[in-house]
Amino acid sequence: MAQPLIITDAASMRAWTRHERQQGHSVGLVPTMGALHEGHLTLAREAAVDCDRVIVSVFVNPTQFGPGEDYDAYPRTLDSDSKKLAVTGAVDVIFAPSEAEIYPLGANLTWVTVDQIGDHLCGSSRPGHFRGVTTIVARLFAICEPDVAVFGLKDAQQFFILKRMTAEMGFAVTLKGVPTVREGDGLAMSSRNRYLSPEERSAAPILYAALQEARDQIVERGVRDSVTIVAEVRELLGTEPLCRIDYVQLVDTQTLQPLHNLASGSKVLLASAAFFGSARLIDNAIVDVP
Repeated sequence: MAQPLIITDAASMRAWTRHERQQGHSVGLVPTMGALHEGHLTLAREAAVDCDRVIVSVFVNPTQFGPGEDYDAYPRTLDSDSKKLAVTGAVDVIFAPSEAEIYPLGANLTWVTVDQIGDHLCGSSRPGHFRGVTTIVARLFAICEPDVAVFGLKDAQQFFILKRMTAEMGFAVTLKGVPTVREGDGLAMSSRNRYLSPEERSAAPILYAALQEARDQIVERGVRDSVTIVAEVRELLGTEPLCRIDYVQLVDTQTLQPLHNLASGSKVLLASAAFFGSARLIDNAIVDVP
């Protein structure tokens, strides 16, 4: 069980990738904020399927947290993360930079933004969040120079925004989205699940159950009116006293704009966020409309 090499500075990370490419090796990247769980490990294994060498970045990015969010409390567990990644046998390097390596001039003035498609869903609940995400991922692409970058589709809006950014910025990176890894009761694996009390943990799977019920409305029962579908999700979530809804929205997967009626043959994203105690959880269903 080989321990991944830990690299902490951008120059060494870039030199490692270029050396590997000179040897004819392809390089995959899995960007994370650490506190790794089985979902992250699945992404690392998926990267190893496509690439000869795999980098997992571990960096808690301050610019994607808003005022009052959990940046200071977010778990930093590099030692245990490293051990988990070693067990997979899939990871060659952990890139664990300091904040000064990523934002070398202090207060950051240079941003990568993607207009419009971040306006809804988590974008409306977390102003500035996606600007932080696109900026950090662009910098990781510039430093790590991967051939493939792998992301989990639990953060589906993030994935679609990053695909748009990658195409429009001309990054020579292929993005791969991996289906959400779930607990046995359907709850999407998340670093924030550790914040749940036992009672909240028992209640949280209703988020997935409500989205699956709405998916069946679309696929099995032919419902095409978005107001009806969203109302069904909100009604089901409302039956759980410990669930406080942030949003439920149905959007197009290309524009991420709200839909009124679903067109046959289209692909749509039904997404929701809800609080269970202090933990804000997200989940979604990507649906091919028959």
